[in-house]
Amino acid sequence: MYNLNAATPSIESALFCKSALFCSIIALTSCADAGVESEAALIQRAQAIHERVITLDTHHDISPANFVPDRNYTMDLDTQVNLPKMEAGGLDVSWMVVFVGQGPLTDEGYAQAHEAAMAKFDAIHWLAEERAPDQIEIAYTSDDVRRIWASGKKVAMIAIENAYQVGLDLSNIQKFQELGGRYMSLAHNGHSQFSDSNTGERDGVWLHDGLSELGREALAEMNRVGIMVDISHPSKQAIMEMFELSRAPLIASHSSARAMNDVSRNLDDEQLLALKENGGVVQTVAFASYVDSEKNAANREALDALNATIAEEMGFELLGRGEVRGLGPEARAEYEEHMSMVRERAQPKMEELNAVAPAVNVSDFADHIDYMVNLIGIDHVGISSDFDGGGGVEGWNDTSETFNVTLELVRRGYTEEEVGKLWSGNLLRVLDDVQRVAREIQSEE
Repeated sequence: MYNLNAATPSIESALFCKSALFCSIIALTSCADAGVESEAALIQRAQAIHERVITLDTHHDISPANFVPDRNYTMDLDTQVNLPKMEAGGLDVSWMVVFVGQGPLTDEGYAQAHEAAMAKFDAIHWLAEERAPDQIEIAYTSDDVRRIWASGKKVAMIAIENAYQVGLDLSNIQKFQELGGRYMSLAHNGHSQFSDSNTGERDGVWLHDGLSELGREALAEMNRVGIMVDISHPSKQAIMEMFELSRAPLIASHSSARAMNDVSRNLDDEQLLALKENGGVVQTVAFASYVDSEKNAANREALDALNATIAEEMGFELLGRGEVRGLGPEARAEYEEHMSMVRERAQPKMEELNAVAPAVNVSDFADHIDYMVNLIGIDHVGISSDFDGGGGVEGWNDTSETFNVTLELVRRGYTEEEVGKLWSGNLLRVLDDVQRVAREIQSEE
């Protein structure tokens, strides 16, 4: 028999059910809102972390032409790095690189390289000490970095890329250290008087089969004066020899993981594990062709084709990089003006292009960080861009976009402490260790 009482709920029961339904609706609405808020909260949390940690990028190439009264880093130049862009992106520390390309191993070559190096040292000191001392200051120690950062100013640090500019006079190493140089690589693209380069893998031709005897002496002198040894460009054999000889930890100032992208400029697992054992740090580099060669090549091919089509419509001939470098100043300026017009006309089609051939991006870059953190630990991995030297990925194409790296790291679950280590803590720890070892060596003399 049908039970009427069972089928007719009490007023209290009805109210309870209605209340429960209302609560369920509120809960579902809150969950939906929480989803939106959670993304907003993540961004807010990442922004707070970005402001609290010291953000440090170990590799920015410079040109003395951008360190003159009417054109300098106090202005928002068309460079990937300058003070306005650093301020916009929240990048605190710029390692400005005294780089000289590999030239002939002759007295004349060494003299020209040394002169070029001194021009870059002078440029950095001019910016920090004469043009904008209220905005940026040179740091020589990790304590300097923290003090300058706390003052609200930007921090400049100085690196030396390619010891070719030292020449045959090893006293120049101490000279560079006194000028503020805090890391140096013994080779670049091409074998130097000190070390073979990774570029020997292209043709199997080597000059020293690792380090030269002068290179071993230079490494010992770098240990003595407190300059970090940078392994980002030498050959693998030279690098492995450096691990054996150095009394201080080494750094790779701008390299990524070879297991993720097999190019000779990246470090393989054996090198990375040796770096961990050595107590050093690898500064993961956001250089698109080192992060993902195939993806970058496909994107560049599609972009070149688009630019070529637009240039043809304009009656303008595209040139290769070598041809552009060979132009005179006026012809080059005119060419760049036409290229700006090509890029402007290409812009509306970029979304369509990226859908077909996407650019290497911040997520791809962070994959290398993840890989190396998993392999050698959070204490041995850092961050670099190689800006104004070919570096940059979609989302981090200049220093104004620096926050996007922190956001990606927070999105992947890195804690504030870990983000701080990646951005600056690990590199500054190695600098401290190198300078401590230098004091120990000098006390033995």
